[in-house]
Amino acid sequence: MTPQHLLIALLVPMTWGFGFALAKAGLDHFPPLLLMGLRFTTAALILIWFVPVPRGHWGMLGVIALVSATLQYGLTFSGLALIDATPAIFLVQSEVVFGTVIAVIMLREWPTRRQVTGIGVSLAGIVTIVGAPSLEGQMTGVSLVLAGCLCWAFGQVLVRRLGTALTGFQLTAWIGVIAAPQMLLASVIIEGNPLPALATASIGDWATVAYLGVVMTVIGYSAWYFLLARYPVPMVLPLLLLLPVSTILGAIGFLGERPDAHVLIGGLIVIGGVGAVIVEPSEIRKLWKPWDG
Repeated sequence: MTPQHLLIALLVPMTWGFGFALAKAGLDHFPPLLLMGLRFTTAALILIWFVPVPRGHWGMLGVIALVSATLQYGLTFSGLALIDATPAIFLVQSEVVFGTVIAVIMLREWPTRRQVTGIGVSLAGIVTIVGAPSLEGQMTGVSLVLAGCLCWAFGQVLVRRLGTALTGFQLTAWIGVIAAPQMLLASVIIEGNPLPALATASIGDWATVAYLGVVMTVIGYSAWYFLLARYPVPMVLPLLLLLPVSTILGAIGFLGERPDAHVLIGGLIVIGGVGAVIVEPSEIRKLWKPWDG
């Protein structure tokens, strides 16, 4: 990987990880569904001018948007509002585990022995995090985050069924177009009148919305798909393992969080298990050889 591409690679976990911490701060003013609705509205308004209309796929996109965006982000960020960002981002790593299990059920894609071992290790890490003293009495938040992870994993299986019919940018843009009104409508129904939150939002609150929509979604996903188009998937996916690092730095710097040892140890176990699921040993061996770009 060239030095320039390495910088782009580091941009992905940095933008996504810091975004997770900033979203936690944004939840102090905006309710979860409204915040995510504003995020996807911003991203969609930027992207839709540059990607083709997904003709013939609106039905499936509607289901994917409902499951992997509206439900997933609604549940995950409702949980994030109740617990610290650090344990939440470690729990989010369970998406890989859920996705592997759902792929077995729906696609008959059987995991290898190494991946099964990785799933078991990740589950042990999740149990360690859930048992952390700092999360005592916060099982509602933990359950919401894990439920959101399950929705995301199910949504990715649905995306896989589309095959190569749509590009990644088309999926990001038009899922945003569909999910944004779903989230905003759900916000009105569940969270109540959004006008007071919109009218009293500070410059900092709108800066958080801008970061989530522009930096975390448009720029972050653009960098992600740039790398996927140029390097092997097993070489790119491990970048997601850096998410907890940037999130913890953001949580400490922006939110003043101090994660306890249970959470950190459990998080490291989860990362190890997820790494066993998504990282192919053969690709790791290739990384020791010079990459010509």
